[in-house]
Amino acid sequence: MIKLDNKDIQILSVLQRDGRITKTALSEQIFLSPTPCWERIKRLEKAGIIAGYGAQISITSIGNYATIFMEVKIASHQAHDFNLFESAVQNMDEVLECWAVGGELDYLLKIVVANIDEYQAFVDRMLDSEIGLLKYSTYIVTKKIKESSVLSEPLLNSIFL
Repeated sequence: MIKLDNKDIQILSVLQRDGRITKTALSEQIFLSPTPCWERIKRLEKAGIIAGYGAQISITSIGNYATIFMEVKIASHQAHDFNLFESAVQNMDEVLECWAVGGELDYLLKIVVANIDEYQAFVDRMLDSEIGLLKYSTYIVTKKIKESSVLSEPLLNSIFL
């Protein structure tokens, strides 16, 4: 585990909000000269803390869509069965996120499709695919209240320091 300090946390905080910021602007914002700032970024990338950079697409500006959360319980709880399901999910473009969870269910999936008919077709494919799906529940999102992948600076501090 890499040891982070306050400057590393500041770098992470800024880059989460603006991944296209120039090295010079970033170094000015966190009060560090450009070369040490760049070296820190490279160290954070090498350690896997900065996993990548990319554009955030506003799907609402493109067209209509439906976001659905699906709870999944699989039929058997052998390692092979979990691997089978997890491998299958990796190839499902509609599944944006999938978490293995403890408790009453085994997985929670975030699914995006054009409409409910496409969701039903997705479910039908899952049921036909013999990936061990025993039971599922569907929750259709009616309104997004909050969505963020940004970890605040205080949260980063509590995790890393």
